[in-house]
Amino acid sequence: MKKILQDLNFAQTEALVLSLGEKKFRAKQLFEGLTQGKAITEISSLSKDFKARLCEEYEDKPVKIKERFFSADGTEKYLFELADGNLIEGVLMKYKYGYTQCVSTQVGCRMGCKFCASTLGGLVRDLTAGEILSQILVVNALHKEDVQGSGAQARAVTNVVLMGSGEPLDNYDETLQFLRNVTAEEGLCISARNISLSTCGIVPKMYKLADEGIPLNLTVSLHATDDETRARTMPVAKAYKIAEILKACDYYFQKTGRRYYFEYTLIEGENCDETHAEALIKLLKGKPCHVNLIRLNEVKERKLKALDDKSAYRFLGRLEKGGLSATLRRQIGVDIGGACGQLRASYLEE
Repeated sequence: MKKILQDLNFAQTEALVLSLGEKKFRAKQLFEGLTQGKAITEISSLSKDFKARLCEEYEDKPVKIKERFFSADGTEKYLFELADGNLIEGVLMKYKYGYTQCVSTQVGCRMGCKFCASTLGGLVRDLTAGEILSQILVVNALHKEDVQGSGAQARAVTNVVLMGSGEPLDNYDETLQFLRNVTAEEGLCISARNISLSTCGIVPKMYKLADEGIPLNLTVSLHATDDETRARTMPVAKAYKIAEILKACDYYFQKTGRRYYFEYTLIEGENCDETHAEALIKLLKGKPCHVNLIRLNEVKERKLKALDDKSAYRFLGRLEKGGLSATLRRQIGVDIGGACGQLRASYLEE
């Protein structure tokens, strides 16, 4: 596989252009063209010879939209094809304040969480920073009529969540490079405060991320109130205890000043009765955090069942009464397999 030009920041792009004997201003033309979601060969301001030389070493378009699905609620889901033929997926959620895109960081996942379709085939490979970024670039280009701003920073996508296929902190270096590139002034310049990173709780990498100085929204998949219950659905719980995760979250708050979030998927008969609500209150009360309750998107290969709406709201009410900041996430994209990995899994099966 060729290299990915979108891996590079502006300074690195400039150095590359100069090393190829081109004038310095060509770097700006190249970088802006890529940031607008164009393939190398589609950048009309560059000479055919220069583009041909670039394409000898770099992928013309590292991420393409293979299929696009539309939900009745306005949500869009994409099946992306990578240059090596691998498939990943992403979701675009439309809100009044802007568009939020959910991106993948790996092809597949090795974390093995029982409620997630992304892990069904295990981990195939990590994505590069440029492949993560390119998911946003191609969707921005697709929705260029909805852009906000002008020039290279014109974009439809205003918020990013790293909650697609893969565990971002398991692909730490490339995820970090993506975060630096997507927030850079020369690039899309998306504020770190508009970016959320979801992890299953890889504690050492949580500490490392806190020290990077990127004040994004840290979200941890909790899904249980004790280690034994958590280990039944999340193998990572055998490596990192809830107490360790909470310490890492506190450190993140100390370093960034940003409150953190917990995702808690409501699984019938597993983690959502009155005793679980009380245990969650005891665990988190007084901490600078927010709990996102999620109604399980059932995966046919798993036997886990979603909680009914009435019981879900009852669980939410108990948390609020107990003093926790909590919300029940609105279900979107259910009719197009909105949960991580469902689309890729069904496509590979066919």
